[in-house]
Amino acid sequence: MAYQNIDGCSSDEQYPSDSNDVLDPKPLAVVAPPACGVHPPIVASFNDRIRPLLDCVDKLRHLNIMQEGIQLPTIVVVGDQSSGKSSVLESLAGISLPRGQGICTRVPLIMRLQNDTKITTTNLRLEYNEKSLPVDEAGIADAIILATDEIAGHGKGISNNPLTLVVKKNGVPDLTMVDLPGITRVPVKGQPEDIYEQISDIIMKYIAPEESIILNVLSATVDFPTCESIRMSQKVDKTGERTLAVVTKADKAPEGLLEKVTADEVNIGLGYVCVRNRIGNESYEEARSDEARLFSTHPLLSKIDKSMVGIPVLAQKLVRIQASIISKCLPEIVGKINDKLTSNVAELNRLPQHLSSVAEALTTFMHILSSSKETLKKILLRGEFDEYPEEIEMHCTARLVEMLDQYSIELHSKNLEKKEDFLTEEIMALQETKGIGLPNFLPRAVFLNVLQKKVKEIAVAPEDFVGRLWNYVERIVIKVLMYHCDNYPQLQSSTRRAAQNLILIKKNESVDWVREIIGMEKMTDYTCNPDYLATYSKLIAQQNTFMEIMNDPRKPSVINLEGVGEIDVGHLRKHLGSVQQAFDMKMRITAYWKLVLMRMVDFMALHIMFSLQKMVNKEMEEEIVQDLMAPHGGGIKRMLDESPLIAEKRTRLNKSVELLKESKEVVANIMERISLHGDQEKD
Repeated sequence: MAYQNIDGCSSDEQYPSDSNDVLDPKPLAVVAPPACGVHPPIVASFNDRIRPLLDCVDKLRHLNIMQEGIQLPTIVVVGDQSSGKSSVLESLAGISLPRGQGICTRVPLIMRLQNDTKITTTNLRLEYNEKSLPVDEAGIADAIILATDEIAGHGKGISNNPLTLVVKKNGVPDLTMVDLPGITRVPVKGQPEDIYEQISDIIMKYIAPEESIILNVLSATVDFPTCESIRMSQKVDKTGERTLAVVTKADKAPEGLLEKVTADEVNIGLGYVCVRNRIGNESYEEARSDEARLFSTHPLLSKIDKSMVGIPVLAQKLVRIQASIISKCLPEIVGKINDKLTSNVAELNRLPQHLSSVAEALTTFMHILSSSKETLKKILLRGEFDEYPEEIEMHCTARLVEMLDQYSIELHSKNLEKKEDFLTEEIMALQETKGIGLPNFLPRAVFLNVLQKKVKEIAVAPEDFVGRLWNYVERIVIKVLMYHCDNYPQLQSSTRRAAQNLILIKKNESVDWVREIIGMEKMTDYTCNPDYLATYSKLIAQQNTFMEIMNDPRKPSVINLEGVGEIDVGHLRKHLGSVQQAFDMKMRITAYWKLVLMRMVDFMALHIMFSLQKMVNKEMEEEIVQDLMAPHGGGIKRMLDESPLIAEKRTRLNKSVELLKESKEVVANIMERISLHGDQEKD
């Protein structure tokens, strides 16, 4: 039987229907040989039949129904490192995924392919960490890498938190698959020592449920029984009845491949599909042409049955298997949702009524203040982060040091002088302050004038720094307060408002302090630090060498000055009358400016720590109490709703019931569509 393709070319390839498929979908058209001209999509899928099932499961997954212990049917992609997993997914989706040496997939990547015949471009969307971001096709690989870094951190570590990629495109198969990190036994530089165990735990979590279909990606270049992915899948699927194997790199190891896939030494119950993925800069259309030609003309590979070769065949099988497993699992999912919903509603009804007292509320409020204060002391003042071991932002003392270091770097880089401008500013300042008086006498006003210009150039940096710092502190403080008030939402608005008001005051105080410091540095030049004279003496000791070059045109004009580097001073010979005085002033400014910058950083550190101590030890408590007791705060009586444990349990059960009801409605809708479709088929 031949099936008509979208472009009018026919194909004699056909695939057995699945008797367990509730929807009894008709066969899909497959890709015709490249001789037919323009390539059609990989499959012309029956959206009205497959899509409702897939949408149902995706909605349940989005609702996070699995947190209620209800497993969802899932196609899970596993394979040893560099087996070609990502390349297979690329071929199915027609988009580029991150590639490279080592682990490319560091988080579970849920790839949802949606065939849309009404669009001419590819629509892509990344969903993670409660974000939903549209991305373009050219930047998808980079976007996945950035999202992975945000989820799993920079480097080579992995995370169990998933990343979802939605691909809407004309001609892709309607599929949802979960791509997992490739299995590696030996950690490389940058990977944790227990990388194998971490990856194994993630893989076993996804493939263990009976509802999971295992798509095992094997390289033709290795012996299948030695593959770690085979060993793992056999642990949970001994008979292989829910395992489908994809053999990649068939063109690299064609010898004996036919025997390997027909002998089936590793119990692949759902069969094998041999593929050739895209190589180098090939387009996906070119890759499909080359793949079809390879399996049609290669003396060894052409002997493999056509129902076992090619990306289109793989897409066909996956769509059918997916439809079958979803249809099979739906009734069981409905039963589990109903049972869990009944149990949670009963438990919710057994909860006691809201009972409390003002004394209990006051005691609880004081405990919240005390515990919040202790947490802030630990993370802001003492550098203890045992409460937030994995949250880098909450390691506050380390982050504050980083910010101060960056502030110091910023200050030091503000007015770096170009080497070709050496002494230019000083000479101009001397010329503009000439007057009737003794020669070679350096007026203090000249020094102050140059100093004030340098201070003015850095004046904005300290204000910007305290703004960034207090914004960071505000995030930390609010996060801590919200955590400790989590069981008392009626307190959260007051505590958040109090924290924001107080930190605004602290920020303004810091800005005023910075402006005073800047004003003092502009007004006078003073230090009792002996480093000033030591540095100046060291720098001015170079003056004789410098002046010898200035006074002798025959000498090379290039000199290496400490604190400046190698410079050409030939252009300064036209200012011989003032160059010696300018050199002296330059060395004084250089020595003194070093101390100014040191003061700006050191005093800032002292000011910040002193301000934080006052805020944590006293001011935060006072501000929160004052806000809560104000007319808009509502007072302690706002806490009389119910006890913390009951409130937490009630909230958890209400959320669970809401989730289960929504899930039940999602499944009911799809079951109704299935029933309606069945009635239409009978008619």
